[in-house]
Amino acid sequence: MTYRICVVCTGNICRSPMLEFLLREALDDAGLADRVEVDSAGISAEESGNPADPRTLAVLRRNAHADWGGSSHRARRIEKSWLADRDLVLAADSGHLRALRRLAGGEPDHVRLIRSFDPAAVAAGTLDVDDPWYGWTDNAFDQTYAELQAAIPGILAHVEAALAER
Repeated sequence: MTYRICVVCTGNICRSPMLEFLLREALDDAGLADRVEVDSAGISAEESGNPADPRTLAVLRRNAHADWGGSSHRARRIEKSWLADRDLVLAADSGHLRALRRLAGGEPDHVRLIRSFDPAAVAAGTLDVDDPWYGWTDNAFDQTYAELQAAIPGILAHVEAALAER
């Protein structure tokens, strides 16, 4: 049975597709790509149908990542039914977490903040991934990239543990 992850941000053009592509690569590197499926969505529908922000793709290229879906990505809005269909839903910030909980009608354990998987972020109490879209600079996207990269080892450990329990 495939383990399913959905990454969620505001419009599904910056943070969520960036982590979607990074996770696909990390899962492939860990030999888990055949057992784990990753997608992404936005809380808002305002960007629906739009491609990933060019700055998202640029930061991935600057850091020597292959195209794990960036060139074909189209933004979409999350649907309530997806919450029951995913094993792990990763929210970019506390506003997204609240919106996902409202959509779910409760506080499902499988809906978590991305940075809750980064021990340094947990220790510092900085669990939100800031939206780089408003920064208009490469530095904002580099910051987002670094925050997402720091969470990946914890996400992988969580997924590996969940797969071992199956």
